Amino acid sequence: AHWSIATDYVPAMIAYATSIADKHCYELDSGLYFDTSTVAHYGALARAKTEDGEGRIEQVDGKRNAADFAIWRKTPKGETRQMEWDSPWGKGAPGWHLECSVMSEALLGLPFDIHTGGIDHREIHHPNEIAQNQARCGSDHSGAHFWMHNNFLIERSGKMSKSSGEFLRVQLLIDKGFHPLAYRLMCLQAHYRSELEYSWEGLQAALVRLKRMVMGVSNLKVRHAELASPPVTDVQGDVAPAVLATLRDFGAAVEDDLNTAIALTSLETLLDLKKVDVAQQLAAIAEMDAVLGINLMALSRTDLRTRPKTAIITEDEIETALAARKEARGAKDFAKSDTIRDDLIAKGVEVMDGDPLGWDWKLDI
Repeated sequence: AHWSIATDYVPAMIAYATSIADKHCYELDSGLYFDTSTVAHYGALARAKTEDGEGRIEQVDGKRNAADFAIWRKTPKGETRQMEWDSPWGKGAPGWHLECSVMSEALLGLPFDIHTGGIDHREIHHPNEIAQNQARCGSDHSGAHFWMHNNFLIERSGKMSKSSGEFLRVQLLIDKGFHPLAYRLMCLQAHYRSELEYSWEGLQAALVRLKRMVMGVSNLKVRHAELASPPVTDVQGDVAPAVLATLRDFGAAVEDDLNTAIALTSLETLLDLKKVDVAQQLAAIAEMDAVLGINLMALSRTDLRTRPKTAIITEDEIETALAARKEARGAKDFAKSDTIRDDLIAKGVEVMDGDPLGWDWKLDI
């Protein structure tokens, strides 16, 4: 991964703009503008030009086409921008789309394989980025071989907003006791181009599903250790047809426009296989997880216990109390056992006797 900073590339942005200015741009008092009529199929990524889309573009007197956009924004006379640079078109700042083309070219080369972004970029930002790339590299070069747009995360309860302090961030999930990978699994359960409705109930269901997967991997690890089998880092050699079938189905799902929802079912089928080589089974799980990034080979059941930041009891205190409760139940001292349980409940701890997942306890959120 490379963390790029746009201001480091301003000289390269000016050079990029200079290289396309003669054939594709024109200058107005407010800046240098890209003439979208000079490239083929402008806006094709957005599928259709709409008034709504063009309505989001700033109206500027003198523009040749409504969709034309700024390559360089001049600082108005008598004003000073917080950040501004000298350029052939006067002091000012780069247009909103220029940095993406320039940093992509510098760090990845044009064209590169996959360009991602939110679906809100499909109508204006990415078509403009493509137009710049076409001007730079030729009409057949959009800048990337594939442009992929993820849809929005929808929260319908109305309880989550910046003003309420409950704005959805990963840290909020952690503070409420959820492991971030439960959220990742919830996202993987939907196709990236479909809206995903967020709810705490949905996150809890994803957490339970993740627990089942982690338990499945844990059980396989125990079996593997008992067999004293050598570790297998990848799936090769004489592999059971059932294992190969799950890998084939998983690969087909991923290749079908990243259909992670179906891919997850292949992973769960693999976890449930019986009478196959455990080492190969674990290696196949690791191959799938390299794509999904759920970290199944390293997660433990204790990692996934829900323990909110506001809890008034520590994990060690819970474990000590549960050990004492188990001893009391073994001695048939049920009064003491109930007292310990009631004290835990008062502190927000749910003791999960008989839980089919065997998760011992959880803290209320």
